[in-house]
Amino acid sequence: QVQLVESGGGSVQAGGSLRLSCAASGSIFRINDMGWYRQAPGKQRELVASITRGGTTKYVDSVKGRFAISSDNAKNTVYLEMNSLKPEDTAVYYCYRQDALGRPYWGQGTQVTVSS
Repeated sequence: QVQLVESGGGSVQAGGSLRLSCAASGSIFRINDMGWYRQAPGKQRELVASITRGGTTKYVDSVKGRFAISSDNAKNTVYLEMNSLKPEDTAVYYCYRQDALGRPYWGQGTQVTVSS
């Protein structure tokens, strides 16, 4: 059974930094893509950052230059380094993995709160 466990969320003031981690346990058939979504109250879930098996990264425009996604395949862990945080970054952040068959796997979510 696959389990994704996130950590690193919390509360910071605007301009601060947080580092999210997402560790996977269990066997996932050929991970093709992994990353982070977020969902703020009253808003749709949006893709924040992703990284492919080959290391190609993508970011939503609002976080470019501030967030960085990386992965450690040996540890089955993906990270999201978040700098220069803004109040509008406040959301629940969910990590995911997607395998070669297109099946998604989700973490339970971790709250990030940025105060002005």
